[in-house]
Amino acid sequence: MAFPSPVVMLSVLAVAMAAVTFVATRDQAPTERRVDNTATIASAERTPTPTPVPTKEPKPEPRVKRGEVYVEVFNNSGIKGLAATTGQKATTVGWNVVGEDNWYGVVPTTTVYFPPRLKAAGKQLALDLGIKRTAPAVGEMKRDRLTIILTTDAPQ
Repeated sequence: MAFPSPVVMLSVLAVAMAAVTFVATRDQAPTERRVDNTATIASAERTPTPTPVPTKEPKPEPRVKRGEVYVEVFNNSGIKGLAATTGQKATTVGWNVVGEDNWYGVVPTTTVYFPPRLKAAGKQLALDLGIKRTAPAVGEMKRDRLTIILTTDAPQ
């Protein structure tokens, strides 16, 4: 007796597997679905509405009442009359200048010094006069007022 060739055996086996699969899945709904490209194009053309992001309201800057803040102006430049001129500018924009004098010591650049509670006022005074540097009050500076120390780079 002759055995069938391996190709015939594999073919019979493949047909049998196909028949079993057909019988097992004939009552199920098809798993294929139609892909419609127009829906994709339409949704791509639509601009999505951005979701609003909650933002924190900026903290309001403290209002500086210039006339209620004492200011002392010191000249550390050797330029005669610089403290008086700067004091007059500060008075013109509303600051309460209570003294002008010479400063003896070393200051790296023109600076508005402020005690902690007058930090916002110190920054405002620096803006008003075109002074680039502010710093916390040090040493013998009074803690109830702003102190301006002018050097040779002071705005004139």
